[in-house]
Amino acid sequence: MATTNHTAVSEFLLLGLTEDPALQPLIFSLFLSMYLVTILGNLLIILAVSNDSHLHTPMYFFLSNLSFHDICLISSTIPKMPVNILRQDQSITYAGCLSQICFVLIFGGLENCLLAVMAYDRYVAICHPLTYTVIMNPHLRVLLVLLSLLVSVVHALLHTRMVLWLSFCSDVEIPHFFCELAQVIKVACSDTLINNVLVYLVAGLFTGVPLCGIIFSYVNIVSSVLRMPSSEGKQKAFSTCGSHLSVVSLFYGTGFGVYISSEGTDSPRKTAVTSVMYSVVTQMLNPFIYSLRNRDMKEALRKITSFL
Repeated sequence: MATTNHTAVSEFLLLGLTEDPALQPLIFSLFLSMYLVTILGNLLIILAVSNDSHLHTPMYFFLSNLSFHDICLISSTIPKMPVNILRQDQSITYAGCLSQICFVLIFGGLENCLLAVMAYDRYVAICHPLTYTVIMNPHLRVLLVLLSLLVSVVHALLHTRMVLWLSFCSDVEIPHFFCELAQVIKVACSDTLINNVLVYLVAGLFTGVPLCGIIFSYVNIVSSVLRMPSSEGKQKAFSTCGSHLSVVSLFYGTGFGVYISSEGTDSPRKTAVTSVMYSVVTQMLNPFIYSLRNRDMKEALRKITSFL
């Protein structure tokens, strides 16, 4: 049976974070600055890893991929809002909204999977150091990234396909600064039971499996480190995991925080404000976390900036 598009609208209205005209210039400047800082920070991470031979290791290979996907994720959410503020036009086309949903799910899912892959990399490095380079060979690295991409694309296309079946009435207003899946489902005129069940079911599975993998990896890492006789070895092992643990805590902490706050408030606008944490702030802070807590990365970044 052929699928049909049941929507009756050609565009949506993104209401943004506030309706106060006096705050629009401040929001424009703030989000544009955060976007530029995020792009610059993650590009520097990618350049540092690619130009420094000492960083051509599995850990930094995955880190550079994470930085690239952070750039893609924040580029899927922020640019539309400053443009709308400049044009004083809150509209986004139906196709543009669906594309935004799809790309946010793809790159958000990729970050979720890559954090689990990076935890596995640290597990192999600390628990199986003698066979680390054999296990984490270039073929496996590429395979893990491609597998993460495949899973994320399937996850995103599944939700986007389900949104295509929803009907929307005229003058659809989304109380957000981008087309977030949950908010788009809420403004649909047709029955959304299947969509909501699918969101909770797939999100629980898609988030739960990588998170369980991260927890499993770090339980084994801690157990292995505690058996080390040397205190210097313990400190070195924990230091290599510190940055990753900070990023994992920030990513999942802000995500769960937004979910809990959205369940505890009836104001979609407050939910949009809190969602800035996981959709913008996390991607902006990741380069700082990895560069400030890592001696090799700081040295590589110093070499890069000396040429600029």
